[in-house]
Amino acid sequence: MVQVARPEETLRKHARLLIVDDDPDLCDLVQRYLEAEGFVISVVHSGAEGSHEGTTGKYDLIVLDVMLPDMKGFDVLRELRSLARTPVLMLTAKGDEFDRVLGLQMGADDYLAKPFSPRELIARIGAILRRSGWQSEQVKPLRPPSIKLADLELDLAGHSASKSGKPLHLTSAEFDLLHAFLESPGQVLSREALAERVLGRKFSPFDRSIDLHVSNLRQKLGPQPNGGERIRSVRGVGYLYAWPL
Repeated sequence: MVQVARPEETLRKHARLLIVDDDPDLCDLVQRYLEAEGFVISVVHSGAEGSHEGTTGKYDLIVLDVMLPDMKGFDVLRELRSLARTPVLMLTAKGDEFDRVLGLQMGADDYLAKPFSPRELIARIGAILRRSGWQSEQVKPLRPPSIKLADLELDLAGHSASKSGKPLHLTSAEFDLLHAFLESPGQVLSREALAERVLGRKFSPFDRSIDLHVSNLRQKLGPQPNGGERIRSVRGVGYLYAWPL
């Protein structure tokens, strides 16, 4: 009998992850679990090592703890974002909203509060890899088209975006948000729909992730060519990308 791999199994095949955490017991457990799921794992225990390794271009995703012995995870994230676009999943203390908000504002793709379940970790990693455009070495899809709207262009295959021909440095979540908006200009997209599409999970009224990603995207896009607002808030519902005039 021929066994067909499930999509998430194919997605995990050979994905290279860097774990940056100073807890050796946690790292050992996470490494063994992720390797059993098909990931290729490297582990470092300090911020300096994480910053160095994370900018080598060898990894498809970085799991970064906020609390490290030599420097804060936010400082590592700042260095990573100045030199690389590798997706970053931040590990934060349970209930510490400030850390979650700050991480997202600084360019983290998502966060996960400790303690976490291995299944939740797998789900967050899988969602980030999918929206970052990562592909298994065994999968060679047809090149999808680009999307153009006024001064913006999205290259869906290269997972890149540009404004007036100049590159936009977007996180995976920001890219997926822009993709959703440019597919449906003039249409209100609810926070619930955006959370499921962009973050791969159900929307929680206490989770500000979508709002923060939208805020970051607004700053990077700036106004429309005519000076108008690109992404409008629809009170109590979600967001709308305005048609360019």
